[in-house]
Amino acid sequence: MSIMGTRVVRTEDPVFLSRGATYTDDLTDERLNGALHLTLVRSPLAHARITAVDVEAAREAPGVVAVFTGADVDLAPALLFAGANPGMVRPWLATDKVRFVGEPVAAVLTEQVYQGQDAADLVEVDYDPLPAVVDPRAALADEVLLFEEVGTNLAGGFGHDKEFDEHLFDDCDVVVTRDIVNQRLAASPLETRAAAAVWGDDGRVTLWASTQNPQSARDEIAGWLGIDAALIHLIAPDVGGGFGAKIGADPEFALVVWLAKAVGRPVRWAETRSENLTGMLQGRAQLQTITIGGNRDGDVLAYRLDILADAGAYPRLGVFLPFFTRQMAPGVYDIPKVESRARTVVTTTTSTGAYRGAGRPEATAAIERAMDLFAAEIGKDPAEVRKRNVVPPDAFPFETKGGAVYDSGEYAKAIDRVLEGAGYAELRAEQAARRERGDVVQLGIGVSAYVEITGGGAFSEDASVEVHADGTVTVLTGTSPHGQGHATAWSMLASEHLGIPIEKITVKHGDTDLIPRGSGTMGSRSLQTGGVAVHQAAGELVELAKRRAADVLEASVDDLEVAEGAVTVKGTDTSVTLAQLAEKEQLKVDTVFDSGAPTFPFGAHVAVVEVDIESGKAVVDRIVTLDDAGPIVNPLLAEGQRHGGIAQGISQALLEEVVYDSEGNPLTATFADYAFPSAAELPSFTLLDMATPTNLNPLGAKGIGEAGTIGATPAVQSAVIDAVSYLGVRHIDMPTSPLRVWEAINAARVESGAGSDSSEGAQQ
Repeated sequence: MSIMGTRVVRTEDPVFLSRGATYTDDLTDERLNGALHLTLVRSPLAHARITAVDVEAAREAPGVVAVFTGADVDLAPALLFAGANPGMVRPWLATDKVRFVGEPVAAVLTEQVYQGQDAADLVEVDYDPLPAVVDPRAALADEVLLFEEVGTNLAGGFGHDKEFDEHLFDDCDVVVTRDIVNQRLAASPLETRAAAAVWGDDGRVTLWASTQNPQSARDEIAGWLGIDAALIHLIAPDVGGGFGAKIGADPEFALVVWLAKAVGRPVRWAETRSENLTGMLQGRAQLQTITIGGNRDGDVLAYRLDILADAGAYPRLGVFLPFFTRQMAPGVYDIPKVESRARTVVTTTTSTGAYRGAGRPEATAAIERAMDLFAAEIGKDPAEVRKRNVVPPDAFPFETKGGAVYDSGEYAKAIDRVLEGAGYAELRAEQAARRERGDVVQLGIGVSAYVEITGGGAFSEDASVEVHADGTVTVLTGTSPHGQGHATAWSMLASEHLGIPIEKITVKHGDTDLIPRGSGTMGSRSLQTGGVAVHQAAGELVELAKRRAADVLEASVDDLEVAEGAVTVKGTDTSVTLAQLAEKEQLKVDTVFDSGAPTFPFGAHVAVVEVDIESGKAVVDRIVTLDDAGPIVNPLLAEGQRHGGIAQGISQALLEEVVYDSEGNPLTATFADYAFPSAAELPSFTLLDMATPTNLNPLGAKGIGEAGTIGATPAVQSAVIDAVSYLGVRHIDMPTSPLRVWEAINAARVESGAGSDSSEGAQQ
């Protein structure tokens, strides 16, 4: 019986639930004995010139070994993302200027961690305040420049040097335009950022860091420090979540390495939660203008997406992500004419990067909002308008007007399945009844359809599988998990070929000396690249074992089969175990799998929301989802990924938002201010299954890690708006908080002349 497709319980969990994980800050490696603790002095101002830094009092504080300022660090400022405006470099410790609240200005090294903050408080920095610029639209005007020598706040762009087609909507009977916000979010992983470094007598440094991609982080840090990457041994211990914000390295990691060499002792660093909420890469942060046009029959004929993205103070991956937004702009729809452009600016805020979905949720949120607005304008059901315009199943592979080539899809079928699963007709009847009665609590139904790109830009992955003489198996993988369950899934893939129980299979990752090449875990790439590489390596090992067993068993390779950890002559009891073959000679295969292209999983979600029109409070009553990622290796793991993604999608739609005041001060720097849901605020999820395989890998698998986030967000936002649309509300930006919903209701009433009394409006 095949293990594939079965609900195998995670092999990682017994340790996590008993002893507990070993995160970077938990390390007890003897090489870190006597390590100094790093505390960073951070700027309290968003934009200011530094006129003086006095560290003398801090140097005399108890436990202080050294204090460094920017003048002490002999490293050139670094461009943190190669595709950004080359003048927008970040110093390791600010020298002449600070550009966001929380920017490091000085580094304090103490014997004990508790001594650090007391000493850091003694560092005196004189600031000459400068105007802050928080709104990307204001930044685009270049009136307040973060980098005066560059002369602009424009950090990058895609298609922004071309004029829009003024005739794009000439054939349309109906054209709708709306400015919308895809708000800034904090990744908020369980484990904050942390690193520890020690230099060896051999001139190499061992760096432990919480990262999603050790190999990439190693190479980034080497480049920043100007050293050979071979001098860095980077280890990622257990990683407590990343959601994209831990892709690659952080400047603080390189600083830890440099400080360890400067003082000749190991150095450790772990940030506080408030430091994390003000310093770690944040996500989304796009202002979008959507314009959609078509005819009154419901055919969408043209679509335009204009993106203004916020890179934060120092451009990082966030400067590139609008590329994905443009690429996925048409969504699941076959729209004859599509155009888009993206501009990214720097602001006096925390830098932005990937957050679960990374550019693709922003595209889906835009086109799905546009479809709702178009449907409302022509007076047609939003689900029917979607089905009318999707790419038909016989059109694949399908090249979109965004330049992507979708591998496979059944978009209309997914919408039909999710509508049926939600009881869509009955929900619309219930909604009509509540409106007729004038209920205070109204029902909203939101529909979304989505397609996303997974494995984009990282198509290949390394893997090795080795059978040992004791019958155990070691799998080495270039993917580096942070909660996904790779140890379980990769063991299943190896077990399927070798017939060895997963209890005897160990999966190793996250060590650049053990696994020099790898592309990490992000972009929902792991199974379709890393998992397939393991599958391929195990298959190649079977063939190698059969060739070696042919000599031992004096049989033809064609007459041999592998099962239950042994090579057997078909139809006989004559066999040799894989372990016995490994006793004679190392039984190991190294391989690389390269799909050559990304895959495009898809799905549809229906959200059912109740909104109290007197208070504006929205509650998700139900969410029914269909996320098609092709054949599933382990449904338990896939469902876990879907659950997490749906929760984060709901949270963006209803709750989460990083907020700055006009002076650039973060107003959401603690969990008391930054809202996200616990299980108590979420409904049970209804998960529907459908599997449309891709032909780009032998498993037919696509990515699943970000699907729920991409589909749930627009469905919930649409549901909230739908609940109050009968009052004249056409749009509410995310998060659809009670205040925003209440303001939208009252603004619609004022516009219609209905007054502001809730009960009066409910009867209309």
